[in-house]
Amino acid sequence: MLLLKKLKKKTEFDVELTEVDASAKVKVIKEVRGVTGMGLKEAKELVEGAPRILKEAVSKEAAAEIKTKLEAVGAKITIK
Repeated sequence: MLLLKKLKKKTEFDVELTEVDASAKVKVIKEVRGVTGMGLKEAKELVEGAPRILKEAVSKEAAAEIKTKLEAVGAKITIK
């Protein structure tokens, strides 16, 4: 049983918006809109409701790219 778990490699990751610096909220909302394609209202609600899942079931590379973009504007991101 343990061997099977070790052999299975995780291929899909969830990106969670963990925290947002209050001074960077506007920049984070703009970046969330760009990453998700959400409208202004939806992106604002997501950012203000942190911690929230931003994207589900994305590749490791896509998750890392999203994390880099959002952390550059003042958000804290967790990849699960």
